[in-house]
Amino acid sequence: MLDAATAPLRLALVAEDPLARGALSRALSDQGGELLLVASGTQTELESAAGEAPDVVLWDTGLRLPEHDARVEPPDLGAPVLALVADEAAGEVALTAGARGLLFRDVGPAPLVAALLAVARGLTVFDPGLSEVRAAPRAATSATSTPGPDSLTPREREVLALLAEGLSNKAIADRLSISEHTAKFHVNAVLAKLGVQRRTEAVVRAARLGLVTL
Repeated sequence: MLDAATAPLRLALVAEDPLARGALSRALSDQGGELLLVASGTQTELESAAGEAPDVVLWDTGLRLPEHDARVEPPDLGAPVLALVADEAAGEVALTAGARGLLFRDVGPAPLVAALLAVARGLTVFDPGLSEVRAAPRAATSATSTPGPDSLTPREREVLALLAEGLSNKAIADRLSISEHTAKFHVNAVLAKLGVQRRTEAVVRAARLGLVTL
């Protein structure tokens, strides 16, 4: 985190594509003295290098990230991560992996700098177009955190009610006007918070807790 409000932001730029790294580096260098690029390279290169610790990491995830069943790790450089994503599905994966902020890859330099400053100071930043991803909980929760039925978000309660109607992920997505990826993410969160493995078990447990009426 930044030591002083006037200190330049020590930034590590992680991108597998050298063209993307170059474009981002040039765009950010034009934004004045608020940024100091201390490292730039691929994730493997930066994680294996012993360089100056950054205040924040800008992670360009590329055009596509694997789905939720594939393990994705954000850059481990000892600083909060702002992820640039191509779409909502990639945003879900990046957020679940531990990113503190999400922006689309076509974000302009000025809002990108503002977002980096915010994330470096411990805030979370989301593009408005990624609001549904923002509503979904992270899979990587703190070891001291114990999610339960009381921690269900309003959106998760809506999903739970639709599960009680026997709807599939696609049908839930259609009913709520969200993507099927996001619907799946919410369903998995509901199962985890109710401490069950199956959708039917979630409905039964929810009924016993008075969360839904069968």
